[in-house]
Amino acid sequence: MKHEAYASVAEPLTARREEICAVVNDSYDPATWGDWRWQMRHRLTRLDQFERLLRLTETERRGLTLASEKFSVAVTPYFATLIDPEDPACPIRKQVVPLESELLVSPGDMTDPLDEDGASVVEGLVHRYPDRVLFLVLDTCAAYCRYCTRSRLVSQGELEPLGRRVDAVIAYLQAHHEVRDVLLSGGDPLLMSDATLDKLLGRLRDIPHLEFLRIGTRIPGFLPQRITPELVAVLRKHRVWLSVHFCHARELTPEVAQAADLLADGGIPLGCQTVLLRGVNDSVPVLRELFHGLLKLRIRPYYLYQCDPVLGTGHLRTSVTRGLQLMEELRGHTTGYAVPTYVVDAPGGGGKIPVQAETIVGHDGDVWQLRNWAGKVYSYRDPHSARSAPDASDARSAPDAYDARSAPDANDAHAAGGAP
Repeated sequence: MKHEAYASVAEPLTARREEICAVVNDSYDPATWGDWRWQMRHRLTRLDQFERLLRLTETERRGLTLASEKFSVAVTPYFATLIDPEDPACPIRKQVVPLESELLVSPGDMTDPLDEDGASVVEGLVHRYPDRVLFLVLDTCAAYCRYCTRSRLVSQGELEPLGRRVDAVIAYLQAHHEVRDVLLSGGDPLLMSDATLDKLLGRLRDIPHLEFLRIGTRIPGFLPQRITPELVAVLRKHRVWLSVHFCHARELTPEVAQAADLLADGGIPLGCQTVLLRGVNDSVPVLRELFHGLLKLRIRPYYLYQCDPVLGTGHLRTSVTRGLQLMEELRGHTTGYAVPTYVVDAPGGGGKIPVQAETIVGHDGDVWQLRNWAGKVYSYRDPHSARSAPDASDARSAPDAYDARSAPDANDAHAAGGAP
């Protein structure tokens, strides 16, 4: 009976993989499919590819046509298998397939909402807090989230290659003894080869006053094939923490479970940063299912981010009021381990502000006044449509899901995955 049940699942999955491989002009081979480099070489990037795999809406078709004007499109073949080809409201699809509305600018939208460029001390190194820095090592991800905080930078080809700027970064860190904590992000650092990552982490570990190394990544979800024993050995060698990024329980597949086991068994601490997204996860059942699924994989839900007001993301953002309602309904109805900290990364570079009674200074219409760690007040504007739209009506649960950020830091990245 178990064999029959497995076959009923495996057969359509194999058929879908074969279909995707045909779209990228290759034939399906399980060994090749499991090669992360093959996955990267065969990412879906073009309208004609998506047209063959999905029943596109007109707004998706237009979004894919115009994507190059704003932010690149790329989806790994693996992640593409999770997309419902018939349903434009699929929570996986909404994260990676662009809509025409990405070209709309809402009140409060910003190119660099966290003012990372303003806090950059050398290219690719952001030093906002006294003891913490954000090190942007790459500008490439395995797939591109449509709500990416760094869409101004990621996939744009403007960040100098790491080899040309790493010496300046190392020199800065050596000279600044107050820095004890380095978060590597991008882009996604885990797209580097094992040898390159090992060398970079080794150079950072050679700086005596650096105590804590973290990597922000969405690789375990977008490209779990990249998580190998050899990579885990590199991370363990340098005592690295991982901040991973999942937004929906449908992402918690058997492949992800295998990757999480490799990491957890290898002693790598795992925390998840989830972005609150309209129509993707803005309901209590969907969030609870995700957070419980993460705990089963030994991943601690860490931050629930209010979506940053990046240009063209108004259609994906909820209101802060909705976020507060969700947290209130989660708290006390599940284990505390499954309840992350709800935060706004303050527009203008104010850092992460936990959204709770003591940090809310005022609320006027769609503008929230929030007090940060330093006592400064920053404004966050709800998307205009959030006041009239039903926030949770389109969020989908994951009936077929596999049963399987509270460090005070203003530099954590959800670009990689991603951000971190």
